[in-house]
Amino acid sequence: MQRLNKYIASSGICSRRKADEYIENGIVAVNGKVISELGYKVAVKDVVTVNGKIIKPLKYSYYRFYKPAGYITTSDDEKGRRTIYDIIPKELHQLKPIGRLDKDSSGLIIMTNDGDLINEMAHPSIKIPKIYLVTVNGKVTPEDGEKMYNGFEIETDTGELKFAQAEVFPIDITGKSSTIQVTLYQGLNRQIRKMFAKLGFEVVTLKRIQHATITLEGLKKGEIKLMKPKQVSELKSFIIKAKRKADD
Repeated sequence: MQRLNKYIASSGICSRRKADEYIENGIVAVNGKVISELGYKVAVKDVVTVNGKIIKPLKYSYYRFYKPAGYITTSDDEKGRRTIYDIIPKELHQLKPIGRLDKDSSGLIIMTNDGDLINEMAHPSIKIPKIYLVTVNGKVTPEDGEKMYNGFEIETDTGELKFAQAEVFPIDITGKSSTIQVTLYQGLNRQIRKMFAKLGFEVVTLKRIQHATITLEGLKKGEIKLMKPKQVSELKSFIIKAKRKADD
């Protein structure tokens, strides 16, 4: 048994909030009977219609995608720039990304048609780690790493100031450049680039290598692969634990 709004949303026609509107507007029926109760629950055998059309839940799919630099993470672009959907096979265009990478960045993007998982992993109250391999011009010092860990304000694309934090782990520091592993628990646009810029560094390359429990391992640039059942179950277990931790 599951709530009617979730059943409708799982068919892919709308969000849960929109499903509630459909129910309130009297266009949803279960086994031929119009349902107006928002908390109504349906069973697998029930026949659900919206505006007289039978709907069924989608089969959820989960993929790992290695985004190359030079593509934006969207389905279309008014400026005519290349998007990740120019690479992804057409039969997978119903999948949506969990989180984004800017045009100049590369690396892991989880793609799915599971709207609940997308919302959970993107929710600001649930601290889901995203790990990046970053190369910058100049020598990053322990003091720089401490400043990023303690956090400071950066300017958003809309001109607002927002507090930003990052965990920094040096990997290779030379006189001319530094390669660092950076972990984020936030999702501010171009956050890593802006944080390093505020400290006087220019990001040369930025690659996401892990999101929650899912890694980039075994993928080539531009490649998309179906996730194994074990990978999906481990990811969902991780999200459940993260939600519990956020509620404590």
